[in-house]
Amino acid sequence: MRYAYAITSALLVGGAAATMALQSPLGAQTAQNDGMTTASAPRAGAPGSFADLVAKLQPAVVNISTEQRVTVQQNNPFAGTPFEGFFGNRGGSGQPVQRRGNSLGSGFLISNDGYIVTNNHVVSAGTRNAVVESIKVTMTDGREMTARLVGRDVESDLAVLKVEGNDLPFVRLGGSANARAGDWVVAIGNPFGLGGTVTAGIISSVQRITGVGSFDRFIQTDASINMGNSGGPLFDLSGNVIGINSQIYSPTGGNVGIGFAIPADEARSIIETLRSGETVQRGYLGVGIQPLTPDLAQGLNLPSNLPRDRGEVISSVQPGQPAAAAGIRQGDVVVRVNNQDVTPDQSLSYLVANVAPGTTIPVELIRDGRRQTVRVRVAERPSAEEMAATEFDPNAEQPMPGRPSDDQASATASLGLSVQALTPQIARSIGVAQDTRGVVILAVDPSSDAAQKGLTRGLVITSANRTPVATPADLARVVTQTRAANRDSVLLYVQTRAVSRFVSVELAAQ
Repeated sequence: MRYAYAITSALLVGGAAATMALQSPLGAQTAQNDGMTTASAPRAGAPGSFADLVAKLQPAVVNISTEQRVTVQQNNPFAGTPFEGFFGNRGGSGQPVQRRGNSLGSGFLISNDGYIVTNNHVVSAGTRNAVVESIKVTMTDGREMTARLVGRDVESDLAVLKVEGNDLPFVRLGGSANARAGDWVVAIGNPFGLGGTVTAGIISSVQRITGVGSFDRFIQTDASINMGNSGGPLFDLSGNVIGINSQIYSPTGGNVGIGFAIPADEARSIIETLRSGETVQRGYLGVGIQPLTPDLAQGLNLPSNLPRDRGEVISSVQPGQPAAAAGIRQGDVVVRVNNQDVTPDQSLSYLVANVAPGTTIPVELIRDGRRQTVRVRVAERPSAEEMAATEFDPNAEQPMPGRPSDDQASATASLGLSVQALTPQIARSIGVAQDTRGVVILAVDPSSDAAQKGLTRGLVITSANRTPVATPADLARVVTQTRAANRDSVLLYVQTRAVSRFVSVELAAQ
């Protein structure tokens, strides 16, 4: 997945829709109904030309560019050699230097007084060592204005800007709920920095989940979207903005007919919040989750009549957070949240995020094969920066002590693993709490099911079949019990500093 923007940037943000009492957005077709102004339905069939529609809408679409200051380390390739200093500073002084950078994207005016919606990644620094110094907005008539960042939301990748002006052309943020696959749409933006460019196509899918984040719900379209289109509008045939162009799927970096836009209905409340100068708040339970697979369902003793697309597994519970206070436990399977089913399209994270912090909601779960309902008072989700501070890569090569002696190691051949009791020193080296009890994986048989399930050196196993394990002998004992019960897999709980999950591993044939 690639963001649809050029050069450097980072995430997404949005703006708010506002219509002055005596002003009308460009191109929006309206109908009067009991004194209310509502958008009329697009006329059926493909128009003979989009030219009239584009002529009305294009003046409200803008080019957005940022000027960035990037700090880079200048290294001397001759450092530590007899030639160090021989060429003066031409090899690099080793001191940080400042360089200039920029990014390009699109946006659109949503009010006649200069509020603009775009993606957060269009107006963000492309790297951690970069700072955005200015944001410029260029209109289709060539006018260039300095923009002020009003607000941004990393999770949704939306941002709101403000330029000074009156009677500026603007468009209407419409509704996306009635959008259907097959409807005609028009995208306007600045691909590759070329300036105002128009493409047309159809909606390929609605409510598309791309896996980029917990809250992604996109309109997929085959209207050409390329780098630089990010933040630009996706219009219906009534001239209403039904999406904010955001991402492309491309193996080459160019358009292959698969682009994604944030639905207007998903963006509206975020844009209104950002425009008012407030921070977007999302609900939070304080749990780690993982998808429910058939082998996990078997290992967790779930009812056989549970639909295969229902539920997610609680892989970890953070102490002191709402889930822990409500009694939710590791290994619980959550099937309903706030009276809505947990499904691939309505994930636990997505459902909870849309609950206002401070609200108490029912959470239905299955534990040890039995259903029960707990009530949880939802907290506010930490910022993306706070969440990122705890991230840890479980697949990175971890420092480990030398190969243990034979009496320390246990070659649990049935699982395809070689493990050792976790010591405080090993725990510290791999980033888990020093009081963690378990066994650490030293090696994985590449032909084993454990390898296929993603188990790697450095992961810690803390339980097997929901039974705590602290030594290789504990793990071997569970394997023996599993075979005696004529079961062919063991449910392992593995973790690193910040990633915990259940994994069902098949036993090798004897």
